[in-house]
Amino acid sequence: QWNLVESGGDLVQPGGSLRLSCAASGFTISGYSIGWFRQAPGKEREGVACISSAGNGGLRTYEDSVKGRFTISRDNDKNAVFLQMNRVEFEDTARYYCVPVRIAPRSSRCIFQTVNDSWGQGTQVTVSS
Repeated sequence: QWNLVESGGDLVQPGGSLRLSCAASGFTISGYSIGWFRQAPGKEREGVACISSAGNGGLRTYEDSVKGRFTISRDNDKNAVFLQMNRVEFEDTARYYCVPVRIAPRSSRCIFQTVNDSWGQGTQVTVSS
């Protein structure tokens, strides 16, 4: 059965680091473009990082506020995608989700558009001093 499970969320101090995991089962994650989204209370869900499928070169795209702080990566052996969060800020507090995303037309770069409307339970990241 096709499934993505997020984990790794925690309480972290501003300036600290956290690594989120997105484990795939039932399919080979490298064959899909995967994105990390987040939703804070009272705010709309937003994309923060995505990585295109191996066939599209594994290109990475980041939302402006996380550029230089977050890194998305994929481990084919673990069949998982990761989000390394460094120098976290209060504004990074949110529930984080990983989902398949689309590729921009005539491009190999992923975009923050989901393939379907299926969302997992996510993992909570809370930045607090």
